[in-house]
Amino acid sequence: MQTQTQTPAQTQTLTDRFEEDRTHLRSVAYRMLGSLSEAEDALQDAWLRASRAGISDVENLGGWLTTVVARVCLNMLRTRRTRGEDPLDEVTPDAETGPDQEERRPDPEQEAVMADSVGHALLVVLDTLSPAERLAFVLHDMFAVPFDQIAPMIERTPATARQMASRARRRVKGGTTAPDPDLSRRRQVAEAFLAATREGNFEALVTLLHPDVVLRADKAVVPSPEPIFLGGAVTVAQAAMAAIGRARFTGVALINGTAGLTMAPYGRLRVALRFTFADDTITEIDVIAEPARLSELEIAVADA
Repeated sequence: MQTQTQTPAQTQTLTDRFEEDRTHLRSVAYRMLGSLSEAEDALQDAWLRASRAGISDVENLGGWLTTVVARVCLNMLRTRRTRGEDPLDEVTPDAETGPDQEERRPDPEQEAVMADSVGHALLVVLDTLSPAERLAFVLHDMFAVPFDQIAPMIERTPATARQMASRARRRVKGGTTAPDPDLSRRRQVAEAFLAATREGNFEALVTLLHPDVVLRADKAVVPSPEPIFLGGAVTVAQAAMAAIGRARFTGVALINGTAGLTMAPYGRLRVALRFTFADDTITEIDVIAEPARLSELEIAVADA
């Protein structure tokens, strides 16, 4: 993007349009990055780039701004993958946050609310995609950007961009594992389990668990020197209540074809709960946090 001098009128037009589209641009950035704090950083960078570029030849200013934000996010994803970085839990304040804006940095509760609105499982799946696949899927499937506009961003042909989005779509839906024939009922139980945990409703948790339920947690969950084994509805419900802080970053997902839970702060999978069901109760809970075990799971969106 070449730096050009803008007239005061062009600067004001760009400022007004950026503010008008800020919510949309933040949505694009969040789905690309999975972190609200990183999305805010991307908007800041995009504003600096846009404010230094000439817009006299731009016919669709809103579409152009979306492209600028998407390119910034693509670069951030590539850098993250190259360096093996996680989204930052803490963000260093910066003096420049965009046109006429006070500094806005989301707190963990805002992050959790945003993740709920998009879907924790979707963010987990998006994180498994290559940066180019993620951009193609997010822009096309979520924001209806044509492939002929996406292709130059990833230096591919429109046909290749379409194929990338298609591969991503299959990952989101799952497909290599046969779906649970009682998935709808299982999902309702998993949703009720999550809701009871978030609300601290101990009695509701106990009713969702089989009297002889067992819970197994690998050594990375706590962490602990040995895997954890618990038995009985009351004991397992008490353990779930102890994890109430994690529940705000947790959502229902398809795990190996059946309903489970994924805990994914800032869009990165940290813990998965695999459930075994009998009728409408949970008989087994396998809590997985070891990276090697997490990488073997097929995660998909439960309502894709």
